[in-house]
Amino acid sequence: MLADLLLGFPHYAPATLIIKACEGAVVGAIKKRNPKVSSRLHWKFFTLILGIIIGFLLGWVGTAYYSGEVELTLGSSIFMLYVPAEFWIFLGVITALSIAALGFLAGPEFGWTVFSVISGGFIMVLGYFLYQLFLIYPLFNIEVAAIAEIPVNIGQMIIGAIVALPIAKIVWRALPYLKEK
Repeated sequence: MLADLLLGFPHYAPATLIIKACEGAVVGAIKKRNPKVSSRLHWKFFTLILGIIIGFLLGWVGTAYYSGEVELTLGSSIFMLYVPAEFWIFLGVITALSIAALGFLAGPEFGWTVFSVISGGFIMVLGYFLYQLFLIYPLFNIEVAAIAEIPVNIGQMIIGAIVALPIAKIVWRALPYLKEK
């Protein structure tokens, strides 16, 4: 919320506060219900399916809304660039393979943490989508579909997971009493 206020997006600040709180609550609630996986094979299959779904969504939305001539605005500078559909397909495949590989390499306990972070991330993506669809775009008469922001929010979710998960492991090693059994 503070970043929205400081970076000049005050109309997003209330939504960010609520959406990020919901995201954290979902991550915590799902992580707390860590099931005892009876088979590592079940866990690997689960993460494979999860990776395919996330990769497909990223590739589909990217090719549908961000392929071709794209306008990129950074501050007052506007850049025009061409993004081929293959870029989004490649990004979707890399995302799917990364999640599946993590499921195959990490144990089920850490994998469940990844699943909880991704689930919370989907709450964030859905929250911003609904906020933009019903409040932001009608308020400012912007004719851009809220669905076009989904890849940006999925990117935010993935970057958040990439940063948060290693930090969580480091904190749990340094302060093991914080880790719930």
